[in-house]
Amino acid sequence: PDLVHSQDMKVRSHVQREEDEWLVNTLMLEGQDVPFKFRRKKRYRSLQGARINITYYPDTEVVAGLEFEYMKIVRIRQS
Repeated sequence: PDLVHSQDMKVRSHVQREEDEWLVNTLMLEGQDVPFKFRRKKRYRSLQGARINITYYPDTEVVAGLEFEYMKIVRIRQS
């Protein structure tokens, strides 16, 4: 019920980092102040400057006792 689908969003920055055996991908999109995250087993091509269609939902994580909001991506496709 909380799923949101957005089309033709432009990626401002794309960062990949290792976390255990997963690669966590963090995207910042134009016009958005909240990071968008997804995990993969393999490296993903750089999406910087690309237009994407995504399905996501809001989530939170606690880092050093502080709660941060982010958007968890469940489906991503290049436009």
